[in-house]
Amino acid sequence: MALKVSNLEGNEIADDYVRQSPTGGRWSETWGVFKSCFGKLILINIFILITFLPGVAIMIFRSLMVTGQGAIYPFNPSLLINTAPNMQGGPEGVYLAADLIFYSLLIVAGFIASLGISGGAYSIKKLLNTHGQFSVKGFFHGIKVGFFNTVLPVTVFMAFFFGCVIVGDWKDMVIAQGASRHGPLTAYAFMIIATILVGLYCGWLLATGISYRVKFIQLIKNSFVLMVGSIIQTMFFAGFALIPVWLYLIGGVVRTISYIVFILLGFSFILLVWMSFTQGVFDMFITPNLKAAEEAAKANKSPKQLQQEKEEEDKRVARELLAAGKSELIGKPILPVSETASVTSLGSTFTRADLGGISENRKKLAEDIRGYEEAHRGDPVYAEYNKLFAERERALKASEGKKKNKKKLGDNLLK
Repeated sequence: MALKVSNLEGNEIADDYVRQSPTGGRWSETWGVFKSCFGKLILINIFILITFLPGVAIMIFRSLMVTGQGAIYPFNPSLLINTAPNMQGGPEGVYLAADLIFYSLLIVAGFIASLGISGGAYSIKKLLNTHGQFSVKGFFHGIKVGFFNTVLPVTVFMAFFFGCVIVGDWKDMVIAQGASRHGPLTAYAFMIIATILVGLYCGWLLATGISYRVKFIQLIKNSFVLMVGSIIQTMFFAGFALIPVWLYLIGGVVRTISYIVFILLGFSFILLVWMSFTQGVFDMFITPNLKAAEEAAKANKSPKQLQQEKEEEDKRVARELLAAGKSELIGKPILPVSETASVTSLGSTFTRADLGGISENRKKLAEDIRGYEEAHRGDPVYAEYNKLFAERERALKASEGKKKNKKKLGDNLLK
């Protein structure tokens, strides 16, 4: 699929830094940032973690509510069969009721988490594009320029995630009540697939919105094009970035390790991998379009405009050469180095006669240099250079004076 993301060209959000080209490959640059900026990544992770605390608190209250209701209601299997058969699916109903409340609150908590995500994503993008520059002020600048483009994908993803959890709870409750499981399982499978696809798309919305300043419709279209155009790579790097999440899902001792990872580096690691991948895709498909745009702009100009631009460029080059001064290596004949044109060096011991011989040798060499210069001063290569230099100097003076005395510049001096 041909990628057309021309609306992104020239609109990069880089207000507080100057983008630098990677010194090596994209992933070697990422590894270098990971090693040399480890402390900065931890600091960014702490800032992000603070904005996730409301969501963590919501999940803790959910767990307490479910545990408390489990202790109150008569959910013993033998009791349900013998005395309260209508309580089948009761535990699943408790989970569904709790998740309806707390996962909807989690969507609201996503607004707060978007503060940390926007600042962290911008700061890590800056680390990758400047070989390690970071400041706390830059983190808050990232919130300022990227919050809206972050809260949108975060809210959309959390809404789908909420739906996935609720459909899962409903599926468990329906099956526990003895109804057919085919419909609920199918609905749950489709909801999982939809949530994954929307999650990938929201990841691209985040990366594009943090990296470029474009209109909302352009953001939607370009993010979709970039995701579809690199779908295999997108799935792979999304899975790789979520390693801290996979550690949490394993459970047991590994889950305890994942808590430590998330506190120190989890969020920063996810954003580092994802932003590095997306920045690499941007570099691949946006830079060539910039060249195409320059060619298109040139094609729309009239011959007169192109001629004026050429004259201005000639003047610029000429001013640089005039500022540097005329080169003696080009404008003046120089005697070639040879065996006959050399000065005898003194040994470790020498006499007055040796000094006299060297003095005569130097005088002869000076006469040879002057003779060679006089003999070859009229050679075309030197005469043409000096002529062009003099003409260009006069033309520049005339062009900077009155317009009626303006003269055209000649060809490039070095041609």
